[in-house]
Amino acid sequence: MKLGFIGLGIMGTPMALHLIDAGHQLFVKTRSKLPEAIAASTAVACANAEEVARQAEVVFMMVPDTPDVEAVLFGDNGVAKALGGGEAGPRKVIVDMSSISPIATKAFAQRINALGADYVDAPVSGGEVGAKAATLTIMCGADPAVFETVRPLLEKMGKNITLVGGNGDGQTTKVANQIIVALNIAAVGEALLFASKAGADPAKVRQALMGGFASSRILEVHGERMIKRTFNPGFRIRLHQKDLGLALQGARELGVALPQTANAAQLMQACAANGMADLDHSALVKALELMAGHEVAKA
Repeated sequence: MKLGFIGLGIMGTPMALHLIDAGHQLFVKTRSKLPEAIAASTAVACANAEEVARQAEVVFMMVPDTPDVEAVLFGDNGVAKALGGGEAGPRKVIVDMSSISPIATKAFAQRINALGADYVDAPVSGGEVGAKAATLTIMCGADPAVFETVRPLLEKMGKNITLVGGNGDGQTTKVANQIIVALNIAAVGEALLFASKAGADPAKVRQALMGGFASSRILEVHGERMIKRTFNPGFRIRLHQKDLGLALQGARELGVALPQTANAAQLMQACAANGMADLDHSALVKALELMAGHEVAKA
């Protein structure tokens, strides 16, 4: 198929490469310099999002935030400029794999539908590792028939692919995912900090906990990061801050209290205020360490 891919960052580049490796022709656009692996592939670099959408049957987006998606879709030379012309042929499909506002997503989908194209929100979880391994969890909001048309493409990038409901429901699921992940990171950080301050070897404590009910993927991966002090970004604090902001914004609109989410957001804000916004989100433990005046010891 002729596919478009807009946004070739840490996540977007390996995702696009999987589609290329599957034999699809890609038309691409990114704000920064074209990654070497993409430049060396069969992908065709385009001047803007409109050009991508004119060439492609399905357009994927992987950009940082809600305003970025809006600009790609409806800005000058945006995707929307290539829609609504009454051309014959199958409807184009826009697949947004970014993590953005569920409410905005519903509005974007309605505008795209009105131009004669289909829309899928398909945010992902799994980070850079999952993107490179094509094992991402993909949470989708779409019309069921439209979802089935893009499922084979999503399967080139992920393993756990679920149609949750209509447009916006994929983004709602991603927000829920980010709440769970943030609270787990905070819990692991507090536990290892407590153990270290009490004089126990946090590496041995983590090893013991991995065999019990406290075991989790966060304890396994991010607990190790906290102990070994490896905070190079797989998923940056500033991006998780954005996701928790979406959660708290939605909670206000729904009249729901999310006290633990608010607390985790404040811990990330403390990290950002101390120049750590571009560290991995496991570095949330550093906010706890600042308050304790103690650092989780190396193994």
